[in-house]
Amino acid sequence: MKKKWILKIGIGFLIILLIINIALGFYLYDMAIARNVKDFLNGNQDLEVSAAAMEEFTEGDWKDWVRSQEFETWKMESYDGLRLNGYFLEAKEPTNKTVVFAHGYLGRASDMGLFGQHYYEELGFNMFTPDLRGHGDSEGDYIGFGWHDRLDILDWVNKVMEEIGANAQIVLHGVSMGAATVLMASGEELPSNVKAIVADSPYTSVNDLFSYQLDRMFHLPEFPILPTTELVTKMKAGYTFKEASALKQVRKAKVPILYIHGDNDMFVPTENTQELYENTKSEAEMMIVPEAMHGESIVLAKEKYLNKLYGFLGKYVDE
Repeated sequence: MKKKWILKIGIGFLIILLIINIALGFYLYDMAIARNVKDFLNGNQDLEVSAAAMEEFTEGDWKDWVRSQEFETWKMESYDGLRLNGYFLEAKEPTNKTVVFAHGYLGRASDMGLFGQHYYEELGFNMFTPDLRGHGDSEGDYIGFGWHDRLDILDWVNKVMEEIGANAQIVLHGVSMGAATVLMASGEELPSNVKAIVADSPYTSVNDLFSYQLDRMFHLPEFPILPTTELVTKMKAGYTFKEASALKQVRKAKVPILYIHGDNDMFVPTENTQELYENTKSEAEMMIVPEAMHGESIVLAKEKYLNKLYGFLGKYVDE
């Protein structure tokens, strides 16, 4: 009789744990992946940047530059029926060179004006910057963390080629989640028009990112919470954390890739970029910026950043 009671208590305890785990899976999906306000990031010390970077991000002259430009709105239907928006800025002088940007988590197309101004003013590029699915004016009730977005980027590349012509030269440039997005695209059959990829502060995979953040932010173990959240994500958003891997994609890459990362990044550890660089099949270069936190390399080491960028692009994009 005593053994039966112990068995019942044990089974009851396991059922309670299972219910808690399932509830946590739905909670974490809603918190991180569903399209909504992300209050959990408020006050996150890993996302803090230097005063100089914060001033540039929020009040930099590039914001006025973006507002003063006459972007043309492009619309597209994604492979799974979402209406996506993007914004195209034709260069001052006719050119076949276009940069296609991918912004970060919770960002929007206009954020990439920080980088786009340099491509436009100094390199004479056309600029195209989309709102990724689940962001800005694009549809989508979930955040893809780059996996489904990689196919959207391919469609936007084809749209650029339709508009610019068969001789279009295209550079993909992404930051944070956008960097992972363009790296995930690198493993697909990209047209030869895509000449180079720039990945600033990318993560290796969604699984690695979430595992790190579960421990870093909540001091929770990966198992069994992450597999349950992954199952919820598969049901609701149609992808798994393990398949959403930039690391697997760069092992198939054919396009040259420039990696940039701050060595003081605590949100996406610098080791992510080092592992990506070491596993990239195509030609690759890497620049680690001392003391830079997440995504702030362009501000803290602007001259170094731009010199590296321009030198890299000069090898693969014709004048």
